[in-house]
Amino acid sequence: MVPVLTLDVDAVRTFVTVADHKSFTRAAEALGVTQGAVSVKLRRLEDRLGQRLIERTPRQVRLSAQGEIFIGAAREFLAAHERAVAGLAEPRRRFRLGIAAHVMGPEVPGLLARLKCLDPALAIEVLLDNARPLLDGFEAGTLDAVIIRSDDDRREGEILGPEPFGWFAAPHFEHRAGETLRLAATSPCCSVRDVAIQFLDRAGIPWAEVFVGGTAAISAALSAGLAVAAFPRRLAPADVIDVGDALRLPPIPALALVLHSSLTDPRSKDALRAITAAFREHRRG
Repeated sequence: MVPVLTLDVDAVRTFVTVADHKSFTRAAEALGVTQGAVSVKLRRLEDRLGQRLIERTPRQVRLSAQGEIFIGAAREFLAAHERAVAGLAEPRRRFRLGIAAHVMGPEVPGLLARLKCLDPALAIEVLLDNARPLLDGFEAGTLDAVIIRSDDDRREGEILGPEPFGWFAAPHFEHRAGETLRLAATSPCCSVRDVAIQFLDRAGIPWAEVFVGGTAAISAALSAGLAVAAFPRRLAPADVIDVGDALRLPPIPALALVLHSSLTDPRSKDALRAITAAFREHRRG
């Protein structure tokens, strides 16, 4: 009889988390364990399979050829395990998360999809809105957690990490010294806009707002070469560059991403930890 190969669920989950985050440190943070524990679980899985799944160098962590083959089956394995457990476990849970519209990044939808597979019993509801309605909802108890920016509110929360800014524009954006700088900006109540124009005024740089809109609209305007904007590095489109030094524009001070949470359920807190880890890791230099 051919021996049956059995796999440890935690070890497979550790492998998938390392593959998703491309970092042992961030995987440990998402799992709520030490980096050493991540290394041990991954090594045991590799020994069990007789295959090297992760290639680790001083500069990067990536899937090996065998890891690329195994990753899809590993996700299916975890999803099947969670479905089996969820069918016998506690009733379906709901986790209501608010994310400020100017904070939401491209990393979040994919992460939410992965969390749905890993924890089928958890229904995550996401509300994108301005910070003030989100904070009102958090205080009223209609939201379990909110992720905002430090300039949105002065109350203390968990700092997820810095939110650095730069002056971004398309590579073909043209501006000559002495000309009025064409700006794309958010609504007049945005503190980043206020700080940016104050710095331009102090530097004696004439400016004019030629495009006003939300984060997605400004991204499109920058990519089209219509204007320059003080914009979060994390959210800047891949086809724009920081032109601050080239145009001798004043640097914009960094803000911070802040989490406010009232969650007490351990599984829901684990899901929130994975989401916040994604905000910490997505940085653009």
